[in-house]
Amino acid sequence: MNIILLGPPGAGKGTQSERLVAERGMVQLSTGDMLRAAVKAGTPVGVQAKAVMDAGELVSDAIVSALIGERMDAGTGAGAIFDGYPRTAAQADALDLLLAGRGQTLDHVIELEVNEDALVERIVGRYTCANCGAGYHDTFKQPKTSGVCDVCGSTEFKRRPDDNEQTVRTRMAEYRAKTAPIIPIYEARGLVRRVDGMADIAMVTGSIEAILNAG
Repeated sequence: MNIILLGPPGAGKGTQSERLVAERGMVQLSTGDMLRAAVKAGTPVGVQAKAVMDAGELVSDAIVSALIGERMDAGTGAGAIFDGYPRTAAQADALDLLLAGRGQTLDHVIELEVNEDALVERIVGRYTCANCGAGYHDTFKQPKTSGVCDVCGSTEFKRRPDDNEQTVRTRMAEYRAKTAPIIPIYEARGLVRRVDGMADIAMVTGSIEAILNAG
């Protein structure tokens, strides 16, 4: 089973992908992670991508699509979760060709719907223990003892530099402008299903499972 997981940054795509990998044996195809891995491994596509990035240019759709194809040829277990791809109509066309060339189809496009203001609050408020990586939040999950990690007792915490309101809203606007337009393409095929991305993580997982179990 091959699915696309859509949603703006912070919607929970990574978390839900991890659960599908663990519970179903699917393979998460996250283009950012794959690009870094291919460059590090020195694969043919990785070498090509490194040359482009070293020149300060953006990696083309052709290279990204070749990267996806290279990974698919290595096997995708019980199915693929496309995370961060396709981002454009051109990439959606390329994915159709990649799947068709391997005798596969796209089964579902699942969009995690979010409330933008609430999502900004969710992202901007998060921080982690600098020692063990345990996650916390200014509003929703503070340490039991203020300033002390519940897990390891460390008093050092950190925040991701891009977890600020301006950056988050810019990334959301970019998602709406570039990725959202591919949704009608898949809606026309009857593939799009929507899930409340603001619900509890377990409830989101349950909603996704229900979609996949329905076939």
